[in-house]
Amino acid sequence: MRQEQFQKDSSVIELLSEKVPECDAFEGYKHGHASRLAAVADELARRFNLGSEDRISLKQASLAHDFGELAMAREYIKRPGPLSDDELVDLHRHPIFGEREVARAGADRGAQLIVRWHHEWWNGMGYPDALSREQIPLTARIMRVADAFVSLTDDRPYRKAFTLEQTRKHLREWAGLEFDPHVVLAFFSIESQSIQVSYAQPVTTVETSEEPSTLASATK
Repeated sequence: MRQEQFQKDSSVIELLSEKVPECDAFEGYKHGHASRLAAVADELARRFNLGSEDRISLKQASLAHDFGELAMAREYIKRPGPLSDDELVDLHRHPIFGEREVARAGADRGAQLIVRWHHEWWNGMGYPDALSREQIPLTARIMRVADAFVSLTDDRPYRKAFTLEQTRKHLREWAGLEFDPHVVLAFFSIESQSIQVSYAQPVTTVETSEEPSTLASATK
């Protein structure tokens, strides 16, 4: 039974991996966003001593977390500048689409829920279900921090990459609001490891007058 489950998990990960380059390209990432995210999230999972099943769910979800955006195929994802109110409401549906997409690929239920809830906020102001604190599974809270880190430290169509110091500031200032403060602390404790495993290429960092602290969730 364990061998069969291992083969199934490996098949799902292989299937999801095949779609990752298309998703990264659609979102305009330059440095393998999903693979970087998977590496950082797994380092955090190790720090919290999560079991193998949770780590597999987290890996599946890391690879597929934004498949909902790809399925929706909205042009505003690639457009420079802020989104309109209507576009934001529309974008907030992408985790629901993503849950459906990973289910179709055969991902386990844990992975499906991580994808659905990876934009939930510690203070209950996230989406799509306005969960808060421990209502959000630890794996999804890990994903929120890891996704913010790898997103902020890469160029996007609508902004340049933040420097590492700007990214640290953003995580510190939004801990207890967007992010589980315990996960942020764990991230800082493994940050040097995470940077090494997640930077396949040097990430372009630029100084900018835009303060990360003003960007409530600086990722689309």
